[in-house]
Amino acid sequence: MPRILDSHQHFWRIGGPGQVWPDANWPRIHRDFLPHDLRVATQGLDMAGTILVQSQPDDRDTDWMIDLAADDPLVLAVVGWVALEAADAPARIAQLAAQPKFVGLRPMLQGVEDSDWILRDDLSPAIGAMIEQGLRFDALIQPRHLPVIARFAERWPDLPIVIDHGAKPFAADLILDPWRTEMAALARYSNIWCKLSGLRTEQAQGQASDALAPYVRHILSCFGDRVMWGSDWPVLLHMGDSYGDWIDDALRLAGDLDAVACARLFEGAARAFYGLGEVA
Repeated sequence: MPRILDSHQHFWRIGGPGQVWPDANWPRIHRDFLPHDLRVATQGLDMAGTILVQSQPDDRDTDWMIDLAADDPLVLAVVGWVALEAADAPARIAQLAAQPKFVGLRPMLQGVEDSDWILRDDLSPAIGAMIEQGLRFDALIQPRHLPVIARFAERWPDLPIVIDHGAKPFAADLILDPWRTEMAALARYSNIWCKLSGLRTEQAQGQASDALAPYVRHILSCFGDRVMWGSDWPVLLHMGDSYGDWIDDALRLAGDLDAVACARLFEGAARAFYGLGEVA
């Protein structure tokens, strides 16, 4: 079992500040998930740490996460949310970037009906502020956004971008194209990385994880050492999987990885992308 730096996990408190999801339609995860729960879920694993990623489009949730992570040694970094279109976004971004563990923003593009939203000119001050503050951009996208993210990466070549959850391919229906060709095109941009996370919840209930093999191997083939493993815990509990199940699945589906490639996937890539230092 490799040493784990989880590039993507969540905390929430039902009814907490800004919390709107999950709701009762997600019964397996419709409860509080806090640091103690993560420690229980990862017991027995060699954990280097985690990246805590926002789950609510609300400043109050971001502030709550920062406070929660401040004294927790397991959480190495926080990725939050900002209303990028707001006039005060650059000031808010500077305020967040001053927090010791704050490393990036995730604007939840999957929930925006306009696929081209991130290319709007009025977002430029906020994106510029992200670059100025040395922050990273987590792209929570769907396949419809892949050509858009290519244009976004061209416009902002100094912004480190990571594709969350492999861009959520249509795995339930075993559809590979045009996701496959568009992901390969994105991988040509050196500032774009990819998370090997969240793929199980794109499958249908009861669908075998082995059906993800072509998606996992394509991501690894395209992005190479720019792929980082993430649990997407506790969302993966929606499929009935444990934290360790996705580690086992990823190792199996990735094929034969040597020790160097395995360490890069499960720890080194996340360290490099989020600026957390070299593997000890």
